[in-house]
Amino acid sequence: MSTSRQVVSTTKAPAALGPYSQAIIANGLVFVSGQIPINPASGEIEAQDIAGQTEQALKNLEAILIESGSSISNVVKTTCFLDDINEWPAMNEVYAKVFHTAPPARSAFEVAKLPKAAKVEIEAIAKLN
Repeated sequence: MSTSRQVVSTTKAPAALGPYSQAIIANGLVFVSGQIPINPASGEIEAQDIAGQTEQALKNLEAILIESGSSISNVVKTTCFLDDINEWPAMNEVYAKVFHTAPPARSAFEVAKLPKAAKVEIEAIAKLN
C-alpha cells in the first residue's frame, strides 16, 4: 500500500487560515479541510444568512475537489458544523440542491463558534475520478 500523499491547493477557494492544506489526496481519496463561506475573490464572508453561507462553502468545497481531480458527485462523506442547529433546515435545503442524487453519508453538529464568525463549515471525503 502506498503511503504517499499529495497536497491540493487552488486560488478558486480561500487559502488555509492556518497550518493545514485545503485538501490532501491519499490512497485514492481526497480529504478536503472544512470550508467556511469566504468568497476567494474578496477574502470576506459576504453572505449573512445560513443559505448564502452554505452555498459559498459548498462552492469552495467543489473548487477544491475539481482541483484535486475529483468532483462533488464523488463525495462519500461530509461533516457539517453549524453555529446554530436551529438553522439546520435552511442549510439542508441548499445542501440538498448540491447533493441531490445519491447524497453522501453525513454528520452535522452545532458548535460554539466557527472561524471568522461563520455560520457554517463543511468538510468532505471524496474518491478520485
